[in-house]
Amino acid sequence: MDSSDHSAKENSMSVPDLKPKGPKPDWAKDIDDNMQVVTDKLASYGDPPIETLSAQAARKGHTPTDAVMDVMKENNIAMPPSMCDTMGKDIPVEGGTIHARIYTPKNGKGPFPMIVYYHGGGWVIADLNTYDPSAKALAEQTGAVVVSVHYRQGPEHKFPTAHNDAFAAYQWALQNAANINGNPKMVAVAGESAGGNLACNMSIMARDKGIQMPVHQLLVYPVASNDMNSESYHKYAAAKPLNKPMMEWFAKNYLGDMSKAADPRIALVNANLKGLPPTTVIGAEIDPLQTEGKLLADKLKDAGVDVDYKLYDGVTHEFFGMATVVPDAKDAQAYAASELKKSFNK
Repeated sequence: MDSSDHSAKENSMSVPDLKPKGPKPDWAKDIDDNMQVVTDKLASYGDPPIETLSAQAARKGHTPTDAVMDVMKENNIAMPPSMCDTMGKDIPVEGGTIHARIYTPKNGKGPFPMIVYYHGGGWVIADLNTYDPSAKALAEQTGAVVVSVHYRQGPEHKFPTAHNDAFAAYQWALQNAANINGNPKMVAVAGESAGGNLACNMSIMARDKGIQMPVHQLLVYPVASNDMNSESYHKYAAAKPLNKPMMEWFAKNYLGDMSKAADPRIALVNANLKGLPPTTVIGAEIDPLQTEGKLLADKLKDAGVDVDYKLYDGVTHEFFGMATVVPDAKDAQAYAASELKKSFNK
């Protein structure tokens, strides 16, 4: 992102200082004020804990994105005008179709670089709407066409369905680039949480199957290990919006049983990571997945991959899409975009 871009973005989106009404939560005494306003709002809905629900019921609950939208309303924070157009596409996969939302920059002519983006939600909950702010930000700040993919989820569709759907979507993007004003030679992958896991798997599968590799992978607090006794799992076992019981629930719903979590497609830290593209890993401090994200970055480096790792203090899992209300999210998006653009401009 050049400085003129950056200052325009700064001016259009200054994030006001928000003050929480209550004390810091026990699970994060060092949480940033703006971040706490969002987690307090999410708690205020009084939804039952996700791990006590069926997947179908959990999908109907409030999301961190709902909390952000309500915080914006309550504080008269305007939504910045969208700098991209969207359209829906159905992508054929084995045994059905999945839906993708294509974000195309309004400025510039194309063909644009492309980013295939995978949302989070533990392979069980959440959808394209929940992660719309992240996909839109990547399109706007990189000048790329973003293909945001909704894969089939557990428990209805067990592992490795989401992984296979994600790979089918990556292949679809390569084959259909011309139809969506994308450059098929300049494709990156990106994802958050379970989607960060999928993005890294796409690079591994492309390498192993001998098809075109992504030029970059952006992994935002990725699921990367089956170790639920790591340092951050201990420290942030009760964090919000992601805690240890939820991760166990996700594993049960998508994998069926925890023994499958040892599969290197889930425990990426045990996968062969050689020959993968330049990688940006973004971590959140107040997150059970913090330890494994850093470990994955280290293992990628050990495998000879060009890696940039950045940890954001005082923020929780899911912060990345909250740029309208959380200053660190704005910074993380700008950082991610600049790293992606370096790979696009090579």
